[in-house]
Amino acid sequence: MKWLTVLLLALVLLLPGCSRQESQSGKLQVVTTLFPLYDFARTIGGDKAQVTLLLPPGVEPHSFEPRPEDVVRVNRADLFVYTNAVMEPWAANIISGLDKGKVAVVEGGRGIHLMQGPVSDQHREAHDDAHDGKGGDPHIWLDFDNARTIVRNILAAYITRDPANKAYYEQNAVGLDRQLAALDQRFKDTLANCPKKVLLHGGHYAFGYMAKRYGLKYISASAVNADAEPTPAKLAELVQVMRREHLGYVYTEELLSPRVAETIARETGAKVLMLRAGHNVTKDELQKGVTFVSLMEENLKNLKTGLQ
Repeated sequence: MKWLTVLLLALVLLLPGCSRQESQSGKLQVVTTLFPLYDFARTIGGDKAQVTLLLPPGVEPHSFEPRPEDVVRVNRADLFVYTNAVMEPWAANIISGLDKGKVAVVEGGRGIHLMQGPVSDQHREAHDDAHDGKGGDPHIWLDFDNARTIVRNILAAYITRDPANKAYYEQNAVGLDRQLAALDQRFKDTLANCPKKVLLHGGHYAFGYMAKRYGLKYISASAVNADAEPTPAKLAELVQVMRREHLGYVYTEELLSPRVAETIARETGAKVLMLRAGHNVTKDELQKGVTFVSLMEENLKNLKTGLQ
């Protein structure tokens, strides 16, 4: 159906009123895929950029499929910011159809090495095919040092596209970098004092970077694939870990069903806590101006509770 998307795009771009928006607002038009990129881009761009999130609020990104109107929106932008080919495999079709002379493509995760996360046997072949065999854990922003690299990559793209406002973008990026560095230190200080070091998560493998950075043992019910389902044997193993490690809390994540975590909690008498991976937010959160740092502060609070 790719030919149909291209045809629709061509027709829409020929309609009146579909000229580039920069000339109307005077601001850089920036389209981002995931919430962390959106938050970083809007902070760096300030009042010099109009930043939008391609994912509809509340939509889980692993199963997202761009619509023709999404492709049109990206084609009318000055910058298109995505994470990497593993996190957003669907971005490749969008990028292949862009006029690179008009739209600058920004790989937020450029230069960041992907950790290898577990891939379920039933999804391994499809996963390798979709990502040219590269695989890896794409949730790079959950290591805040990686998040700072993403900020630098976005900053470089802003400066290249709008060098006249270089000092403005740099000032905003420095402030954001300091916030992320301070956040990282709070995580280190807090989690170093928690007696429990096992993070058990009833969802897909999303928190490997966070666990590695702060010296936690991370166990997830499913592999990197968000649509993977744990086997009965895997569930029994997780229940045994909960009991052996005397864990009183099991974590679930936003935008995905808490069913597995609730099952583990029911079997062990534990409680369920939320851990935000941060891919996307709800419409209400978006309107309230929630930030990546505020989501991670919520995580720190729940980690402190769960690991005490």
